[in-house]
Amino acid sequence: MKYYIIAGEASGDLHGSNLMKALYIEDPNADIRFWGGDLMRNVGGTLVKHYRELAFMGFVEVIFNLKTILNNIKICKKDIIGFQPDVIIFIDYPGFNLRIAKWSKECGFKNHYYISPQIWAWKENRITEIKRDIDKMYVILPFEKSFYEDKHHFPVEFVGHPLIDAIHNQTPIDGTVFRKENQLNEKPIIAILPGSRQQEIKKMLSVMLSVVDNFPDYQFVIAGAPSQEYSFYEKFISNENIKFISNKTYDLLQNTTAALVTSGTATLETALFKVPEVVCYKGSWASYQIAKRIVTLKYISLVNLIMDKEVVTELIQEDCSTTRIREELKKILESTHRSTILKEYELLEAKLGGIGASTKTAKLIVADLQ
Repeated sequence: MKYYIIAGEASGDLHGSNLMKALYIEDPNADIRFWGGDLMRNVGGTLVKHYRELAFMGFVEVIFNLKTILNNIKICKKDIIGFQPDVIIFIDYPGFNLRIAKWSKECGFKNHYYISPQIWAWKENRITEIKRDIDKMYVILPFEKSFYEDKHHFPVEFVGHPLIDAIHNQTPIDGTVFRKENQLNEKPIIAILPGSRQQEIKKMLSVMLSVVDNFPDYQFVIAGAPSQEYSFYEKFISNENIKFISNKTYDLLQNTTAALVTSGTATLETALFKVPEVVCYKGSWASYQIAKRIVTLKYISLVNLIMDKEVVTELIQEDCSTTRIREELKKILESTHRSTILKEYELLEAKLGGIGASTKTAKLIVADLQ
């Protein structure tokens, strides 16, 4: 069978790569063509476009890059026509993917969606497009099944969260070896996860690192995104207590005491590695003003959304300051507060459905094509 997969972000590249591995097991003759990143490329298939050319965040930023986005849509449609896949598999990234899905449905292609767009957060009216254009939906958060089926009468499959697979498959690394290989000293590590897109890194990294001098007994280690060069981060490294590691986030999280994390998938990854964290988020003023008027969620981190309570502190916009980050980081370094968070993390993992999301999804996709 021929599979066309579209992932537009770093998290989609991770989940897409694990799905591809499972598809090759279920269908050894699979022919896969995809939009994604290095992780997917390492599995096999043919990379059409890298997500670093696609990832624009925020309302204003999308407008400024509209010409590029429209050109990518044109390229994608032409490539699908040339490939003639048996199924198109969309991974999150709804602004782009739902446009393609409308067109591909009209062209007679079969559309499967893995990792639902977060329409429960905003743009719930997209359910109309999803019910019209998507043949099969695979959801990864426990509350999404009732959201789609009970509220919107659209059948979906809850497959569990693929991050559990990704972390379960991670090779354990010895802390001494890790520090030696990455030229780290013996001080406890505070990980800095500022995101994968240049614009969010620019927004977040300076304020996250502004507390370094307040914690001289720790070393701060920036988790560099695979899509960015060291030269981009270099200007932020102004202190000998700041280190940098590229494309080894999971190794870092295995050896970290606490973390400062930009909101997104990384908040859940950090929790599943059992690392106490403070969630930090700052957008452009205009994008934030728009977002706070249309997003109705109580929380921005996946950890708190899944648990439906504040397990980890979220510092958003004006609250994301040196003073507040320092205060909250001190708290999660204290044993009592850490213990409470770690107990909640155990409950979180139980809610996510265990291992096997990628395999379950691949089996369902292949079975639907037979």
